[in-house]
Parts: sequence; C-alpha cells; structure tokens
Amino acid sequence: MLRNDQLDQWDRDNFFHPSTHLAQFARGEAPSRIMTGGKGCYVEDREGNKLLDAFAGLFCVNVGYGRQEIAEAIADQARELAYYHAYVGHSTEASITLSKMVLDRAPNHMSKVYFGLSGSDANETNVKMVWYYNNILGRPEKKKIISRKRAYHGSGLVSGSLTGLELFHKKFDLPLPQFFHTEPAYYFRRENTDQSEAEFVVYCVAELEAMIEREGADTIAAFIGEPVMGTGGIVPPPAGYWDAIQAVLNKHDILLIVDEVVTGFGRLGSMFGSDHFGLKPDFMTIAKGLTSAYAPLSGSIISERVWKVLEQGTDENGPMGHGWTYSAHPIAAAAGVANLKLLDELKLVSNAAEFGPYLKQALTDALGGHPNVGEVRGEGMLCAVELVKDKDTRTFFDPNDKIGPQVVAALVERSKIIVRAMPQSDTLGLSPPLCMTKEEADSVAAGIQDAVKSVLG
Repeated sequence: MLRNDQLDQWDRDNFFHPSTHLAQFARGEAPSRIMTGGKGCYVEDREGNKLLDAFAGLFCVNVGYGRQEIAEAIADQARELAYYHAYVGHSTEASITLSKMVLDRAPNHMSKVYFGLSGSDANETNVKMVWYYNNILGRPEKKKIISRKRAYHGSGLVSGSLTGLELFHKKFDLPLPQFFHTEPAYYFRRENTDQSEAEFVVYCVAELEAMIEREGADTIAAFIGEPVMGTGGIVPPPAGYWDAIQAVLNKHDILLIVDEVVTGFGRLGSMFGSDHFGLKPDFMTIAKGLTSAYAPLSGSIISERVWKVLEQGTDENGPMGHGWTYSAHPIAAAAGVANLKLLDELKLVSNAAEFGPYLKQALTDALGGHPNVGEVRGEGMLCAVELVKDKDTRTFFDPNDKIGPQVVAALVERSKIIVRAMPQSDTLGLSPPLCMTKEEADSVAAGIQDAVKSVLG
C-alpha cells in the first residue's frame, strides 16, 4: 500500500524500541508493525490487518480494547485536573478512590498502596522498603533478596537483578550484589525426570534451604516470586509448592514479595494469585491489569506488619525520602477506577475462571498429540504450549533455530492471531483479554495447530 507519509522510515530512524534487535530493525531486516486501533480481543494495524490478540498486549489489556468508559474517565480527569503530585499528603479524588478499591480487593492483612508507573519501579520500591524496614528494626545486615531462575520482575537495576533471565543481565553488569536466584517451580524442565511433582517440590524447597544456609538467614531479607511464572514460560507451580516455600520463609523470618503484575486483577480466575494459592504476602506488586494498560500505573501494596515499621521509621527519622513525580498520577488513577468498575460489571474475573480452562482444553485437544508439543499448561487465562524436538526423550530444540518465533510468525501470517514467543525456550505464550469467548478460543487453538504443522509438519 502506497502512503504519502514517512512513518515507517521515521520509526526506524528515530524510535528506540524496547526488547528489540536494534541493528536488524534499523537496517530494515526486522518487521515493523504500526498499530492503529482495537476492540475487544482484536487490534488493527495501519495496513488494515485485524488481528486476534491472544496475549492482551503484554499480559495487560484485561478488559479488552476499545472500552469507551475508560477513555471517557481519562478525558474527564484531564479536563478537570490533569496533574497534581502526591507528595506531603496531597491527593486527588481518583487516587484516593483507587487506593480504597485496590485494598478492598487485596488480602485482608494488606494496609496501604504506593502508586508508581510500571511493575519495574514497583519492585524497586518494594526492595527499598524491605531495606528500610530492616534498618528500622536494627538489622542492617539483613538485606539479601532471593528470586528464582527464569523469573521476570522488571528491567531496571534492582528489578533487573530480581529477574532471572539471561537476556536481561547480559552486558548490563547484572545482577547486582545481594541478589540470588534459586530453583524455579518448573516441573517440565526438571533435571531429574524420575521425580514426581511432590518430589520436585521437596527438591525446590531443599535448594532454597541450602541457599539460606550458605548465605545465612540473618542476611536474607526477602524472597520474591510470581504466583504463576509469566515471562519465564507461563509456568503454574506444582501442588503444594507455595505452602512449602512459605513455611521456609516463616521459619527464617524472611519477607515475601508476591509479584502480581501478571496474575493480578482476574488473570487466574481469582482477583489475585495470592488468593488463588493461599499466599500471605508482605508486599504485592501490581501493574498491568490495574488499568488494563489504558494508562501507565503500578502499585506496591504493603502489609499491616510492614506498614507499622515504616511509620515507626518516619517517627524516628522524619519523612521518608522516596517518591516519583508521577506517583498516583490522577489521569492514570482515573483509568484504574474505571477499569476496576468494568472488571466487576462485566464479571470478567468469573469469565476468566470459566473460559481459561476451556482455552487450555481446546489447546490440548488441538495440539496434545503432536510429536513436537512437549506440554500444554496453564492456570486461568494464562496458557502455554512448549515445543520440543522430541517429546519422548524431552529433547529441546537448538535455540538458534528459533522454532518458537517461527511458529509465532506463521500464526500471524496464516491466521492473523498474535501469541508470544517466550524467551529462553520454544514456548508459545497465551494471555488473552479476559473477555475472550469460546469461539475466539477455538479460533486460537485451530490457528496454533495450523502454524505448528506449517513449521514442524
């Protein structure tokens, strides 16, 4: 299609894209797709392609695209008061209302919410508060943070250190000191294939206990984990995993940071992953589904026991030196209020509880018998299809073959469906808007079946 503008060239000449092969993109060797619209589970590009987005952007457009209620709330807030800061006790009606709405939905022992812009900065806040907490309690040596291999918690300096994926460390001098990574709850990729799920949980717990013993419990401040691992492969934990991990943390007085950026606000068919798995966090990280990405907003939800220590710290030391210019931005907060109202009105949490298992079963029926499909897994509206070279021997493809990206490209080309090629594995990730229908789920399953066949036979 001929156009009289230069957007494509300007894109390559001026725009620094995240998570992109910069040289290939600049040279025109990698595709550019300029998005122009969206409604429900579908997005459109400027070439007129209508694409079923089975990944909801980046795990985030929970209520679906084109919700005018949220657009109107944003516009109304911008006209009334586009910005005021939240420092030294300043608030807006939107930020106060959203704070209450979030806490009303969070586990009962959670006390306050601090708003930021992204999951990355929320985890930076969490770690700062963990360090502050232990300093106030007179435990300056208790500062180390344990995360998990393959975890994703952001791409800043602290949050990138929490992340356990090589791509986010390589050539960035990460992880920083004091950040450690233990075994992930990834049963399919266990080294000992003879282990049952229960035995694998025992192994994961033993690995964590061994790390705590090596480093010293009196030096370890917190453990961070996603209820269901997201970017690392969309991996639900084996039964009993979180109960066993929490028992270890409680024994050693180690705080628990639950990263709910992906799992929060209905993604698992529960309001939060903490509800879903019986977790009792000291901190909860929220973002994505908080506004369904209609505006950038994140949050750090602080438990009552931690909050009391933070209050003590300001009594002893004066105001806390932590804040972002855009914390609790009123436009983003207004988007959050409208989004959470829609989540309730459209019964999208219960829809995820119903249609998530339907999507997983449709994928299993379509792909489970393929010799290169090692596993179909999922929890709620999170699903994954992991591709392998040989299912019987659990032999994986050479990463240089880029089988996952090939299948994703074929799916877009052949069926106009978007899923994500997850990093460090040939895994197809699905995280559709919570408003997905059975017909759309069937289309996704059939499209992936066709794409896998086109690439792998």
